[in-house]
Amino acid sequence: MKFVLFLFLTCSVLLGAKVEPKIVLQPNIVLIMADDVGCEPIGAYGGERWKTPHLDALAKGGMRFDYCFSMPVCHPTRICLMTGKYPFRMKSGWGTFPKIEEKNTVAQVLKKAGYATAIAGKWQLCLMKKDKEQPARMGFDQWSVFGWHEGARFHEPYIYQDGRLRTDTKGKYGPELYVDFLGEFMANSKKAKKPFFAHYSMALAHDVTDDIPKQVPYVPGKDRWMNYGEMIESMDDMIGKLVAKIDQLGLRKNTIILFTGDNGTAKRSKLRHIKGRQYEREEVYSIRNGKRIPGGKGTLLDIGTNVPLIANWPDRIKVGSSNDVLVDFSDWLPTLAELGAGKVGHKIDGISFAPALFGPSAEKRKVRSFAFSESRSGKAWVRTQRYKLYNNGQLYDVQKDAMEKKPIKNMTGSLIKEREALQSAFTQIKYPNIK
Repeated sequence: MKFVLFLFLTCSVLLGAKVEPKIVLQPNIVLIMADDVGCEPIGAYGGERWKTPHLDALAKGGMRFDYCFSMPVCHPTRICLMTGKYPFRMKSGWGTFPKIEEKNTVAQVLKKAGYATAIAGKWQLCLMKKDKEQPARMGFDQWSVFGWHEGARFHEPYIYQDGRLRTDTKGKYGPELYVDFLGEFMANSKKAKKPFFAHYSMALAHDVTDDIPKQVPYVPGKDRWMNYGEMIESMDDMIGKLVAKIDQLGLRKNTIILFTGDNGTAKRSKLRHIKGRQYEREEVYSIRNGKRIPGGKGTLLDIGTNVPLIANWPDRIKVGSSNDVLVDFSDWLPTLAELGAGKVGHKIDGISFAPALFGPSAEKRKVRSFAFSESRSGKAWVRTQRYKLYNNGQLYDVQKDAMEKKPIKNMTGSLIKEREALQSAFTQIKYPNIK
């Protein structure tokens, strides 16, 4: 195992003198990304409609970020995370990944730094039946992912594992199989004395697929699929099982757990099949700090793009802390690279937020001055914690107008400078669709 590869970024004061930064091993990295889960369903973010005790415990024992932003839907978020680049630079078709970027993924960066790498759950970067080895080309040593648009993800799941279709999933629950797979991967990595990157790309809490000839199984003993609340609570249970496995293996002290979501909460969720492509759906809403919040997936509103980010590493990240630095999804690759002492050899948009995990030293490092998100329609924004500027010129004060009912019309004083700074951000990233 490699030593002296990650200098811990905090130092303490003892008898008036600074202690040198503590040298630690490369940490194991567990990145959990929920599907269709914004901030508002989660207790740690004020969510009250459902119970999320395991996630809340991770936040209580670590750090909660309040300004993490994804793309409004899943696929562009995932390619941004994988590459550190904004989606408009790659022009990747829906559900695909550009071959030229396969050598530049976060898994490749960590693998070259000595990590064992694995992913379980959702893939969505190809039709797996047509390209069963794509995860390997993108740097994953092992993978166990459901066949996106091929079969079930939950009950009796249709899983490709290390290039082969599993035939033993009848009567089993996919999320448990994904956790079991990662648990075995972590155990084997421990035996091999290698640090690991385990990416739990959750199937939860996205509803079932609706474009395959045979409908996927209902919940055993019920005449419907899981509703959104049941999926949220199952999501939390699976996170609890994964954390328990890390504890059981004695790896907790040298493992950083990171949790996020790929976009905002779903607007609706399928419950029953009626006929053909007709379904009974429930309207999804959350209760956050006493207010009813509709699902916002697919929109560029905060309810569509402001996603949770929780970081937990015992004795390393301050307990019960919160952070207001800006994070967007291009930042994941450089952050995980810095945590794992990896080298990024390609041009990226991201800025590592690793220093922000460990305290005051973040002030000495470059921090993000704006976040970026874009939709498939070509609409995009750049923003600070308070102001959001769209590429059509509309500016909003999202602290006062979160649902963006009224763009700001009259600008004076400091607001003019805020707008100019955001406009220059579009110029800086060379966004092509300024109107």
